[in-house]
Parts: sequence; structure tokens; C-alpha cells
Amino acid sequence: MPETLPPTIGPALRIPLDLPADRLNLRIGGMPGAALLEGGAAFGDAGRWSILAAYPAGTFEIDAADDREIGRGDPLARLGDWIEELGLLGPLPGELGEEPEEDLPPFLGGLIGVFGYDLAPWIERVPRKAPRDSRMPIASFRLYDTFVAVDHRSDSAILWVVNLLGEPVERVEEKARRWWEELHEDPGELPRSRFEAPPVSNFSAEGYRRAVGRAVEYIHAGDIFQANIAQRFEVKGEPVPLDLHRRLRGRSPAPYSAFLRLDDDRAVISSSPELFYETTGDRIVTRPIKGTRPRGASAPEDERQRAELIASAKDRAELAMIVDLERNDLGRVCSYGSVRVTEASSIESYATVHHQVATIEGRLRAGVGPIDVVRAVFPGGSITGAPKIRAMEIIDELEPTRRSLYTGAIGYYSLGGRSAFNIAIRTMLVEGDRVSYQVGGGIVADSDPQLEYEETLHKGRAMRDVLEGRG
Repeated sequence: MPETLPPTIGPALRIPLDLPADRLNLRIGGMPGAALLEGGAAFGDAGRWSILAAYPAGTFEIDAADDREIGRGDPLARLGDWIEELGLLGPLPGELGEEPEEDLPPFLGGLIGVFGYDLAPWIERVPRKAPRDSRMPIASFRLYDTFVAVDHRSDSAILWVVNLLGEPVERVEEKARRWWEELHEDPGELPRSRFEAPPVSNFSAEGYRRAVGRAVEYIHAGDIFQANIAQRFEVKGEPVPLDLHRRLRGRSPAPYSAFLRLDDDRAVISSSPELFYETTGDRIVTRPIKGTRPRGASAPEDERQRAELIASAKDRAELAMIVDLERNDLGRVCSYGSVRVTEASSIESYATVHHQVATIEGRLRAGVGPIDVVRAVFPGGSITGAPKIRAMEIIDELEPTRRSLYTGAIGYYSLGGRSAFNIAIRTMLVEGDRVSYQVGGGIVADSDPQLEYEETLHKGRAMRDVLEGRG
């Protein structure tokens, strides 16, 4: 620890760290209430920053204890009130607001957490007939005023202590000293997870193909144009959440990876490649994924798979439908005429799959708050279908259980009014001795049930490898 702390600049104390990012991940990931939002140098601007936080100073949670609160108040409004009370909206305060935006991490203290897919009935009139078998909350956010920001572009790390709660300077300095000491302690050896058997699906292969076939029937009947149908894999044993996170991050790195330690026996582990939405000032951007091919075992095969995805009329049409849906969703909160498609289609390649991605952006109307945005766009169209409400009704009918946090969103609300969330795909949930993950695909009129089944296996390959001891 430096003998003399640097002066507090505006509301924040900043201390450069001479520690590698992997060591920081291991040390902070083991702290109480850890929240790791991780990018990586390989992902350019999208993965420039990692935010590593712990020791939350407050909690907001919507309990999953069945439907008891439906119709009793508005928990999303309470979350919005907390965001406002913390002063997270508006421009950055003091000298922070005078610094170049590119020099500052996107998160500068605030709330980090998750909206589960099962939040959907709080926003839209959709059924909840499928049984709930998860103890995960419907939504969970924690307040973080101390964190490490890793800049993968410059390979540097800074410990930030942001005075969000108006504490005395002495208290801010005390937090900085405690963190400095903990970060320099030996993290020790991380235990490995152990499982009794390979993951097992809540569908048989034939059962999943039948569900796809039923979705295709709904499409031909004119009910929908597209629906996302998922299967869930589960395994029991002795999970070590941080071990699973680190091995999944190594096996399947992604620009929107996340690790949330909710309590002693519940955690969320995500290697999501998909940005749900990001807001900076009045600008909002969303990047839906539609269209997937597995990576090839050789360079020629890999290029063939990539070229096949580019040439696929089916996948282009599937993405176009979701782009239209996302444009409509953004139109609910954006100024007239500001919503535009800035990239109709591009190919992004990850460890196990190639994806087709589009980019849509708009300008938020004056007076639109962060909860207004959630109500307008949640859940993401790429993991529901079109039209969204009818697709969600069909999902509830065809999937054996509720989705819990899968296909919800993981992200943050930061000081300065900035926010960003991924789509919670490629995501594992740890609940006691149980680990689960779900994988799905967009079903359209000419979908082949067997190929759709195989696509879910490709998407889940990295998670299955980790749970079976590989990676």
C-alpha cells in the first residue's frame, strides 16, 4: 500500500495496481458478494474493460417465492427509485465529468445484477403455467462502491473507491487500504468442482424434436413467425462456482462474461457473446444474435461453416425478423425517426460457434428512465421470437419448466447514467449441489427438428465440457 494515498478526485479515490488480471479475478472472485463483468483484449472495444467488484453495500431482490407479489406494488418502480436516490442518473459529478470518456471505465460504481427471464410476466401479460423449480431470484442487484477496473487495451488495473453514500473521507480511505491488503494476499489453490455423472436434459432428444415440430405447426398456422425453444441440462455434485467460471472463461471466452456470487450456495456464471443493450447518455444500442454454425475441426472446415452461415437465406430471414422486432421495441422509448439499423448482418466467431449479429441503435426520448427501457425491451426478442408475446406463450406451453435466469440479462447501472446488459445465454446456474444450463434455438417455418436439436448441443458444448472435467 502506498504510504500516502493519492488525493480523492471528486467523488472517487483511485489507486493503480501492479497485479495481473488473472490474479485479480481469482482474488476478488473469492470475496463475499463478488460480481465480475469480464471482457478481454481479443474482443476489441467490446471487451476492453473488466469490472471486478465485491463487498456490496446494499441489495435489491425480487424473490422467486412463487407469484405472491404479483399485483402487490411495482418492484421495478422500487428499483428505479433506488437508482435515482443513489444519484446514478445524469452526468458524472465533479472532476470525473471533465475527464475524456475513453479514459474512464464504463462502470464507475453503482448496481450490478441480473434480471431473470421470469420477470417477463411482471412486464407483459404472459402465462406462468410451467412449474418453477429454481431458487434463483426473479431479479437481483447489489450496490458496489469499491471495485477494480482492468483495461485490457493498456494491460493496467486501477482500484476505485467511489463515495456513493456520502461517507467521511476517512471511511473511503479505510476501504481502499482494506482492499489493497486483501488483493495482495495469496489467493491460495482453488478447489476443483466434482460431479457424479454427465449433465442430463429435461427433454429426451425425441421430446425436443416434437417441441420444435409443434412450434413449426404454430408458424404454419399463422400464430407466429419464429419462436425460441430451449432445453435445460442439469448435473449434481460438488460445484465450486469460481472454478466453473474460470474454466468456462478459458474454454469459451466471450465479451460479456459474468460471475455473480449471490450467496453461499447460489451463483451465476455466464460466457455470453450477446449484448442485450447499452446506454450512454441518450444513445441506446442493441446487438441481437440469430444464426449459428459450429466451429470446424480444421481451417478449411471452419471456413466452410462460416461461409455457409453467410450464405444461408434462412438465417438471414431469421435475423431480419428479430431486427424488426428490436426496432419496434426501441421505438417505444426512442425519439421518432432515430431508430436505425447500423449493421444489418456481420459474422462473429467464438470458441465453439460462429454467430450472425446485427446492430440497431436509437436516441432515447427526454424523460425516459432506466426502468422504462427495461419495460420496453425485456426480454430480448432474439431469445423469445416474433411476435414476442405469442412466442412467450408458446415457450411457456412447450418448455417443461420456467427458465429462471436463463435468457434474462446480466449487467449494471453506473454512476453517470450509463448501463449495459448481456443476454444471459451460455450461462450456468449454481444452486447448492446442482448446476444447470439451458440452450435453445430460433425455430422458423422451414426448421428441421433434428438440425435444431443438434444446434443446441453445439451451443452448449463448452459448458458441457467444463462440467465433464474438460477445459
